[in-house]
Amino acid sequence: MDRLDALRLFTRIVELGSFTRAAGELGLPRATATHAIKQLEARLQTRLLERTTRQVRTTADGQLYYERCVHVLAELEEAEGALREVAARPRGTLRVEMHGNHAACVVLPRLGEFHARYPDIEVVISSGDRLVDLVREGVDCAIRSGHPRDSSLVARPLATLREVVCASPGYLAEFGTPAHPDELARHRAVGFFAPGHDIDYPFEFVVDGRRRTVDVGGWLKVNDARSYVAAALHGHGLIQIPPIGVEKYLQDGRLVEVLEAFPAPGVPVSVLTPRHRQPAPRVRLFVDWVAGVYAERFGRPA
Repeated sequence: MDRLDALRLFTRIVELGSFTRAAGELGLPRATATHAIKQLEARLQTRLLERTTRQVRTTADGQLYYERCVHVLAELEEAEGALREVAARPRGTLRVEMHGNHAACVVLPRLGEFHARYPDIEVVISSGDRLVDLVREGVDCAIRSGHPRDSSLVARPLATLREVVCASPGYLAEFGTPAHPDELARHRAVGFFAPGHDIDYPFEFVVDGRRRTVDVGGWLKVNDARSYVAAALHGHGLIQIPPIGVEKYLQDGRLVEVLEAFPAPGVPVSVLTPRHRQPAPRVRLFVDWVAGVYAERFGRPA
């Protein structure tokens, strides 16, 4: 029996004046109750109860301990009640970090549903391509693409997004349309690197059933998604990106998809929370909600 259960048992024995009645009320065998009190007295190194054939009453130390136990259990009950109220009507500020395309194209169009369900939660979204330190910067959770490298974070998969390779019609008119990844040696790409990290992102394909990485040359590198797409629109090279970032440009012809026969392996998207921080109810509710949003749009993660 843990200490909290032992406290509850002790207070009920004092209040009822009986081991048998207290044990019955708590659904315990009398022998278990007797053993638990003996262990409690041994740990405290004092006698708490005087037992006779007719009644059970506290010693002087037992009475002092009982009064403290009543106070502790009352405080605990109040705290649990407050948490139950929060769980029933969660409130507070929820800080979420995510890529701008995920915010604008996936989360924000549906966020009104979350607000309607939990109107007392204030949502603060920060968007960008910088890898935010969740713990240091006080962020509750983050939605990120790629395989998490930080072991201090817990990842819940949301989806696996396909990627497209595309370029402007002007670029393709000048350099030609590649028909195979091997032809990319004669092309140039807009490079993308992670801000604050020495990480470059090459193109990836599935060729003959095998994953293949291709480094495509080029003269321009950027570190945010908006500039990446803008560079492609201005004819500076090929880019590889999930369609949610370029759908409207593919539809109106300002960008053209190429190498459709050689799909990328897919980019995992996850929602991350700090491993050593117990998520507040509002965080758990948002993670469950956003997982449903991604599943409806992209299917369950692979």
